[in-house]
Amino acid sequence: MSVSVSPASPGPAGSPGSAPPSTALHRTAVDAGRWPDVARLPDASWLRTAVAERIVRRALAGLPLRVRLAGAETLGLGGPLLDVHDPKAFFRRIGAGGLIGFGESWMAGEWAAADLVGVLTVLAERAARLIPAPLQRLRTVWARKQPDAQRNTPEGSRENISHHYDLSNELFALFLDETLSYSSALFRGFPADRSLLAAAQHRKIDRLLDEAGVGPGTRLLEIGTGWGELAVRAAERGARVRTVTLSREQRDLAVERIRAAGHEDSVSVEILDYRRVEGSYDAIVSVEMIEAVGAEFWPDYFMTLDRLLAPGGRVALQAITMPHDRMLASKDTFTWIQKYIFPGGLLPSTEAIEQITAGRTALRVQRREEFGPHYAETLRLWRERFEEQAGAVGALGFDATFRRMWTFYLAYSEAGFRSGYLDVQHVLLSKEETHR
Repeated sequence: MSVSVSPASPGPAGSPGSAPPSTALHRTAVDAGRWPDVARLPDASWLRTAVAERIVRRALAGLPLRVRLAGAETLGLGGPLLDVHDPKAFFRRIGAGGLIGFGESWMAGEWAAADLVGVLTVLAERAARLIPAPLQRLRTVWARKQPDAQRNTPEGSRENISHHYDLSNELFALFLDETLSYSSALFRGFPADRSLLAAAQHRKIDRLLDEAGVGPGTRLLEIGTGWGELAVRAAERGARVRTVTLSREQRDLAVERIRAAGHEDSVSVEILDYRRVEGSYDAIVSVEMIEAVGAEFWPDYFMTLDRLLAPGGRVALQAITMPHDRMLASKDTFTWIQKYIFPGGLLPSTEAIEQITAGRTALRVQRREEFGPHYAETLRLWRERFEEQAGAVGALGFDATFRRMWTFYLAYSEAGFRSGYLDVQHVLLSKEETHR
């Protein structure tokens, strides 16, 4: 990856070395080859830009934010500061790309926020009401569709997973704890402390293994290996573990970590699509993998779980969820997260999980445990550590635009959980007797 970092470029808003807000244009140096849609302003008609500006101004004026435009005009009811350095570029990007443009404007340095999570939380709390209802009904006309290239076919899934998880094991190690767990932890109390993150990740893993009934002799299938911590934890209980992943970077390091823990004889790690797994398993565990399946393939995912689960077995999932109405409204829309972070990704709703399992499988939801605030704290710890490690991230070859992008991604996700727009839950499924 090429690096284009100006010595005078500010870091992410709120990070050490960031310049204070001012009326000056705070553009970061952008590598046009790596970030073409950030380096240049999009084509957008005068009318579309004007309409977008009017809608956005009206929405911002009624929010508990302080929105400063070019250091002069101020909108909002007061609250966290959203400092728009280049209003023309800001409104043009939103007019052309909606929320994708909003994120790209941040990446370009056209707006900043000392309390980025605070700003994004206000927006997330009102996500369903920011756009007037009549215009929301026209979403299918103006919103971009998800590209066919991101469909989660067996071949497409491998490319989509590689885009994120094969970035660099060293990158993830810079901000995750020593367990290398890249999913929500489960804390004893708040505020969470980084020194307790590893223990909180083990608490989460143990809760899932308990739910699935994993113990001595259990034939366990894990869908989505991560970096191997759950497999090691299950092997320590005496289980025989088969874990599958599509990330070669993760697979290689997971194998090393499993070998170092002395469990290579009881754990196998394979590069294999979940749809191609065969066998029969007493327990299946999958942690935050359903988000990468895509709505088109949710039935395949749950039918695969049904096919692989032995009679009397259990499935324990950790899943990020969103409200059903918002999922339905956005499931065909191309988002900033899909474009830059998780190609092909989509969060399910609780209703979608229950409808698909009831309609297409013998699996039934037996228990759900929601713990969204724990994810907000997990993400805060990751974000703070990522910002502290900005220099080390740059030394790995990730430029300033990438660092701003990842700061936005972590803050955007944290805001989703703080606002209650997103949730995370443990879902326990088993087979109904009458369906066997």
